[in-house]
Amino acid sequence: MLLNCDLGESFGVWEMGLDSEVMPHIDMANIACGFHGGDPSVLANTLELAKLHNVTIGAHPSYPDLQGFGRRSLNMSRQELIHCVHYQIAAVEGMAKVAGVTLSYVKPHGALYNDMMRDEHVLLTLIEAISLYPSNLKLMILATAQAEHHKSLAKQFGVTLIMEAFADRLYTDEGLLTPRSEAGAVHNEEKLIEQVQHLARHCAVITAGGKTLQLPAQTLCVHGDNQAAIAQIKQIRAILTDES
Repeated sequence: MLLNCDLGESFGVWEMGLDSEVMPHIDMANIACGFHGGDPSVLANTLELAKLHNVTIGAHPSYPDLQGFGRRSLNMSRQELIHCVHYQIAAVEGMAKVAGVTLSYVKPHGALYNDMMRDEHVLLTLIEAISLYPSNLKLMILATAQAEHHKSLAKQFGVTLIMEAFADRLYTDEGLLTPRSEAGAVHNEEKLIEQVQHLARHCAVITAGGKTLQLPAQTLCVHGDNQAAIAQIKQIRAILTDES
């Protein structure tokens, strides 16, 4: 299972994450496009880091919500959202070309990601946006019990999906991520390691209600916000290597 991480989210003098320390340990970098975090210099530096460590590059678009870090849902029309996503993808792809690397996929951020998984109209709009973009890009979404249905939707538009799971998030019984506003939504280190082990051994997680949920995940999302998180990523890599 490949490791992916949200990176390039610093903005001006505000620093977010330990990108240079995370990059050597991951396979895929979801790079902010400037609408929830990131700026031109941060984007350029993050792309160079990914190039140095041979990490696959993905665009990480969000709702236009820099003040809210992209964690607030916005009511956008279908066409507005398509244009918003195209604008952000183009920024990363253009800068990637300057750096001599290739953009491979798109992973929505924050509220846009959650809305995509809760509202099929939003998901279809994002799939359509990817299909209309001139480069051949994949779309990363949450692996759920509806994975085959989601793949069939994407296939109608000629889009390939990448299914992901989360190492540090509590799942609802329906297979969605528990909102961050709820207690226990983000696992402590012990529960995080337990979830990774369960995913590695059984391709499943234990939900908030104690159910076993099978997840056909190809990649695992990790976070590198501090030194403890970097140590966890190393542990996660070791677990996945041992179970492979």
